[in-house]
Amino acid sequence: MRNISVTNNLTLDGVMQAPMSAEEDTRGGFTHGGWALGANSDPELGAEMAKGMAGTGAMLFGHRTYEHMAAFWPHQTDGNPFTEHLDNTEKFVVTRDPSLELDWQNSTVVAGEAVETIAELKATDGGDLAILGSGELVRALASAGLIDEYVLIIHPLVLGTGRRMFEGVHQRLRLVGSMTTATGITLARYVPAR
Repeated sequence: MRNISVTNNLTLDGVMQAPMSAEEDTRGGFTHGGWALGANSDPELGAEMAKGMAGTGAMLFGHRTYEHMAAFWPHQTDGNPFTEHLDNTEKFVVTRDPSLELDWQNSTVVAGEAVETIAELKATDGGDLAILGSGELVRALASAGLIDEYVLIIHPLVLGTGRRMFEGVHQRLRLVGSMTTATGITLARYVPAR
């Protein structure tokens, strides 16, 4: 059985919407896109995230996050180690549209209702699954008890508006590790308290 982990940037008030660019996700009139960009210059966080990427088996994306990632990462030519890793990693894209065409190498459509299809995928043999972004997918899988670990990159910032990662989710978590960088970003690892 595969484990499923989630790695997401969050503000102190739980917002996960559009951390990397103003255009990333403007739903609901959100105007604070790019709020996590300062983390790119945090060497402690970068080193810790590189360790985490090394252990990833496959990626699991919601349709919207996949499209955003696929429009950016395959086109990076600056030698960023994340580009090669993401290009070469197997990617599963959860969608209700079985005819969705995927251009990014090593990408496979997983069509159907997220909870059912991912429960089936989780039960198979293979590497663990890592989710980046994909708020709607995370909320559905969390509510169904399918997430095994949360890696939360918590920024010392309150936005007061925006889509929250745990909106509508009720789950007790147990802290299994944390670190705080010199910039005040906390990387916290949680597992469901079962």
